[in-house]
Amino acid sequence: MTEVTVKSKKNPLAAIAAVAFIAGLALTWKNENFYLWIKALHVIAVISWMAGMLYLPRLFVYHASEEAGSPVSEKFKILEYKLLKFIINPAMMVTWGAGLWLMFSGLVDLAGWFWVKFVLVLAMSGAHGWLSKSQKRFATDENKLSEKQWRMANEIPTVLMIGIVIMVIVRPF
Repeated sequence: MTEVTVKSKKNPLAAIAAVAFIAGLALTWKNENFYLWIKALHVIAVISWMAGMLYLPRLFVYHASEEAGSPVSEKFKILEYKLLKFIINPAMMVTWGAGLWLMFSGLVDLAGWFWVKFVLVLAMSGAHGWLSKSQKRFATDENKLSEKQWRMANEIPTVLMIGIVIMVIVRPF
């Protein structure tokens, strides 16, 4: 049987340095053409992040219905790990990096809609963290949620995404 484990090497100084670097870029490069390239990068990263955020809990739905240690369960562990490590995590980092650049560039209207969107993106990031922790639980056969509970949890990223899109497109306030 294949066991997939995730070894996290979190470095808060690296994250702070990355945010400072992005803020520095935003303050020095205010070229409108550059802004559009960063905005395009942001949208591409968001699409990738959301694809993974919508797919990972769906994998959990199917994984929860399998017997721990079975060949199918072991395959799900690999799929979940790779989806998180190679698609969802990098896409979230690029989304945040480009989004912070856009925010600090001075070229985005930081009205009420933006701050509601920002809170929803924080909530999406929290959901991302919860799904990451859940992936680690599945990897060690310690999942505690049922297939039905995962079906309900599968809707969390969808609801958050709908709110974010409405804030960005409609800008109700």
